[in-house]
Amino acid sequence: MAVTEAAAELLRALSAKHGPLMFHQSGGCCDGSSPMCYPDGEFRVGTSDVLLARLAIEGLAEPVTFWMGGEQFERWRHTHLTVDVVPGRGGGFSLEAPEGVRFLIRSRLLTDAEDAVLNH
Repeated sequence: MAVTEAAAELLRALSAKHGPLMFHQSGGCCDGSSPMCYPDGEFRVGTSDVLLARLAIEGLAEPVTFWMGGEQFERWRHTHLTVDVVPGRGGGFSLEAPEGVRFLIRSRLLTDAEDAVLNH
C-alpha cells in the first residue's frame, strides 16, 4: 500500500488539526466505496474488518492505520492500493470534506511476486 505526496501533505495538515488518524473503507455504496479518514479510534472497526496497513507518513509521529471491510478486502486482495487526493467534495464524515478535496484509492493488480508474498 502506498500514499501519494499530495495525500501525505493533506494527512499532515489533518493530523495537525485532529491528532492521530485512521482510514476505513467499507466497500458499500456511495461514500462507502471511498476511504474515509477519521481521528484514530473514532470509527469502531468490527471483527470482519482487515487492517491492511500502518502507513508511515513523513512528519507524523504515529502511523495512519488503514482498515477495510472484510468483503471488500476479499474483492481487492489481489490489488496494490495507493491513497490519493483529488479536488471535489466527497460526502459523509471524512475529515477532508471541508477542505474541498476527497481521498480516493488508485489500484493496480499485484505482480505475481507480490501476490505470492501477500496471499499465499
